[in-house]
Amino acid sequence: MKRSIGQVENVCLGTTEDELGKEPRLLLNAQLSGFVGDRHGSHERKAWDVGDKQVSGTIRRNERQWSAVSLEELAEIAQTMDLSESLSAATVGANICLSGVPNLSHLPKGSILKFPSGAELIVEEYNPPCVDMDEKIAAMHSTNSGSTIPEGAFLAASKYSRGVVGVIEVSGIIHVGDKVTVIPYKAPAWMGKL
Repeated sequence: MKRSIGQVENVCLGTTEDELGKEPRLLLNAQLSGFVGDRHGSHERKAWDVGDKQVSGTIRRNERQWSAVSLEELAEIAQTMDLSESLSAATVGANICLSGVPNLSHLPKGSILKFPSGAELIVEEYNPPCVDMDEKIAAMHSTNSGSTIPEGAFLAASKYSRGVVGVIEVSGIIHVGDKVTVIPYKAPAWMGKL
C-alpha cells in the first residue's frame, strides 16, 4: 500500500456502555487515553471471553481506543448483503468514517493516520466483525427485496472489510471534513537483512 490522502466523512462517540452503536458528532477530541467521552477511551481494558490471549477479565493494555471504517468498505458490505439502506459508521460502532481509503481494513499494524490538527492515530489491528453487531444489523435493516437478513450475513459480508482499531499517538482535534494522510507501515530496510 502507498501513502494516500482521504477525508473524514463522519465522526462518532459511544457514550453508553451497553450500546454497540455510536452517536454522530462534528468533532472528536483525541487524547492519549482515547477520544474524550467515548466508552472505549482508556489506557487499559478487560480481556474478553473470545479473541484475547489473556483470561477473560484480565486487565490489559487497551489497543482499541478508537475504530475506523471506510465509506467504500461500508458500501461493499451493504451491497453484498443487498441492504435497502446504506450502513453508517454510527450503526457499526466506529468512531471515524473515511472516504478515499478503500482498503482501510488492510492497513498493517503500525500504519499512521495524520490529521491537520496534528492528531496521529496508530493502527493496532484489523477489527473483526462480532456476533452482537451481526444481530444488531439484522434487526435494523432489511434487504432490497424486503426479506429479513439471515443470521451471520454481516459476519460473512464484513469479514475482511470491518475497518481497523488502534491507539492515539498524538493528541488533537479531528473534524468532519478534515483531510487525513494515511501512511502504511513499512518495515525498515535493515529488517530485510536479518
